[in-house]
Amino acid sequence: MTSRQATTTLWRPTGPGELELVRELDWRAWPPRLPGQPIFYPVLDEDYAVRIARDWNVRHDGAGFVTRFEVESAFLRRYPVRQAGGRTILELWVPAEELDEFNAHIVGRIELVHEFRRAAGRGAEEPRTPR
Repeated sequence: MTSRQATTTLWRPTGPGELELVRELDWRAWPPRLPGQPIFYPVLDEDYAVRIARDWNVRHDGAGFVTRFEVESAFLRRYPVRQAGGRTILELWVPAEELDEFNAHIVGRIELVHEFRRAAGRGAEEPRTPR
């Protein structure tokens, strides 16, 4: 009999460049951080991820995406939950040098769950359902 490991659902708001790198990694890992990006920030609340993708990524990149993925809960205990603002603005701070190990504890694939694009002459459009 096999027992399934407990997992925790995390979300990651991202722009088009990072999303393309995740595609290249077959939706199984996050790419290495760029210089000047010492921390990888997955978030614990889908609404928070949506707000970042819609309000920040669209403004800066023309598009924003929200991904969802599962990570082994026991592994995540090493990262304290950080409150970055309000009650539901919760993140994990994963040091860039630990990202390969973090990726090794992702269970299944990273899923694209929300997509936002800049409307002509406006801010973010309503979300689109990814295919």
